[in-house]
Amino acid sequence: MTYHSLAELPDSVKDSLPKHAQEIYKEAYNSAWDQYSDPNKRRGNESREAVSHKVAWSAVEKKYEKKDGRWVSKSS
Repeated sequence: MTYHSLAELPDSVKDSLPKHAQEIYKEAYNSAWDQYSDPNKRRGNESREAVSHKVAWSAVEKKYEKKDGRWVSKSS
């Protein structure tokens, strides 16, 4: 299941991340969903969805960090 719009993202993503970070999340999730369709490419017994969410959060954390309970750009 890929995300076609930001509105489809999980509430935990929509409610906490700025728009640009949501875009990063969506693109990384969708890419991982395609990349890890083969269970043999995943570590352990993790589901395709779980792996895709982990990849997406990792992508967000490259550009954003949490400060005082809010996600902010690392360049700020």
